[in-house]
Amino acid sequence: MRLAVISDIHGNLAALEAVLADIKARGADGTVNLGDCVTSPLWPKETFEALQSLSLPTVRGNHDRWIEEFPDDKLSSAGLFARNALTAEQRRALHALPPQLRLDEGILACHGTPEDDTTCLLEESLDDGRFVPARRDVLATRLAREPTARVVLCGHSHRQALVQGPGECLVLNPGSVGCPVFADIPLAASLEYRSPHARYAVLTKRKKVWQVELLALEYDWEAASARALANNRPEWAQAVLSGYVK
Repeated sequence: MRLAVISDIHGNLAALEAVLADIKARGADGTVNLGDCVTSPLWPKETFEALQSLSLPTVRGNHDRWIEEFPDDKLSSAGLFARNALTAEQRRALHALPPQLRLDEGILACHGTPEDDTTCLLEESLDDGRFVPARRDVLATRLAREPTARVVLCGHSHRQALVQGPGECLVLNPGSVGCPVFADIPLAASLEYRSPHARYAVLTKRKKVWQVELLALEYDWEAASARALANNRPEWAQAVLSGYVK
């Protein structure tokens, strides 16, 4: 069994196409999407249509929920751009995605934690806004209601990570396909340096043992940066080109 895990595409069609091509080349048996599909000043509508054609099992991310629930003045500028690019039917389809999925082999897929799409599962936030790996007691509390899960897949932080959690539960964040750092948040400029690569993971089970490949791909991030500039979002242009915001 080989399962590709993608998350946090954020409307970056160029990055998504590179990841999908790599998944095909590696011969994965299936792909699961952990949400935050379109919100960005890049290609929200085109990304939605590409994902719709694939019909992947997909978890609803917080931005997929907010794009339908929030009034305009509560959305980030990227959220408002995506809202205006999508039809009402497309926005409703994103909102209708399930908050979690239970797959074969004891795999639980969620966006943030199993119970909250706005909390990072594998990270804690310090007072200055930086992310640090979650302490063991914090992670145990966040997974306390999922004692039978053997693998938990999560996204949201855009930080690729793999840990062996409580009860030998494997917890995997595949990283972000198309958005190394979300440029609209006030603390974006204080986050650590990242890279512009398109990230995902492949989860493989062989003889009852899980193996994980954490992948970081080059793609045409200059095209993604140019798209952000064309839509008057220079901070997004820098984020997708370099992996950080000044």
